Amino acid sequence: MTQKHRTTVRWVVLLLALCALAALDDSVGNATPTISEAYQKSFNQWKSELVAGRKKNWLTLVGLFWLKDGANNFGSDASNAIVLPSSSASAHAGAFMLRGGQVTLQMSGTSRAEVGGKPVTMAALQSDETENPTVVSLGSLRMHVIKRGSRLGIRVKDLNNAAAKNYAGPIFYPLNMSYRVVAKWLPADGKQTVNVPDVLGDTTPVPIAGTAVFQINGHEYRLTDIGGDASKGLFFVFNDLTKKADTYPGGRFLETDPVTHGTVVIDFNYAYNPPCSVTPYATCPLAPPENRLAVAIPAGEKYDRKHSYNHGE
Repeated sequence: MTQKHRTTVRWVVLLLALCALAALDDSVGNATPTISEAYQKSFNQWKSELVAGRKKNWLTLVGLFWLKDGANNFGSDASNAIVLPSSSASAHAGAFMLRGGQVTLQMSGTSRAEVGGKPVTMAALQSDETENPTVVSLGSLRMHVIKRGSRLGIRVKDLNNAAAKNYAGPIFYPLNMSYRVVAKWLPADGKQTVNVPDVLGDTTPVPIAGTAVFQINGHEYRLTDIGGDASKGLFFVFNDLTKKADTYPGGRFLETDPVTHGTVVIDFNYAYNPPCSVTPYATCPLAPPENRLAVAIPAGEKYDRKHSYNHGE
């Protein structure tokens, strides 16, 4: 090899080495932060609690019936206004009487239910709008009154519902610490509200605690809290561009720790689907216009687009 060729080779080798170092520096500077063992453990625990909560509170639901004034008969016979599973109720078990905004349970014939662990044939029922809603037990069924706007309804739960036993669990994006951001907190003046839509088609003005301002990929975005408390933790309902294919279109839920020193950590890895994603018998809020982000957030829980409980598109 001539001296000229040796010099050329050295320059090529040096140039390749410099390019490799530059690429390494660039990859290190833009590397996704690693997931610590403690973070993974904490997330796994939270996910387990999410699954347990869905099985207990939502996947056991088997019906939601809106009441009309007067008698709303219930039982296993198809002629009833409220049709119950035959394994837990007689053909004509009783009626929920709605008069003047008050719901009263009236059992028929020899049928008996329990309220507070005691057999009853008649009982005035408190709705979930109160601190102590009345739960009516009938075999494996649990029934209570819900109030949504001007509507009053009976929500029915079956402790033996197969949906809870067969639940395969949620699917999440891989954890990505790039979507754990520190946001500036802008408190509200205590008078502001946001109009929050829901799956029933209603819109409710909800007081807000304030707005979180943060950046993703160098761009600023905002999320408005609905129903949270800066001293205890915030609550957001939001959606983003992943709703077009991968996530629940009506909006995902996201909770935070308390605001400290004017900032709050928003961790989108913990974004999760509302109960309406697993049951048609829930009445979930949807993302208000203020919380519809014009950016993709590929973090948190995904959603099966073939699922039948698709709201908010």
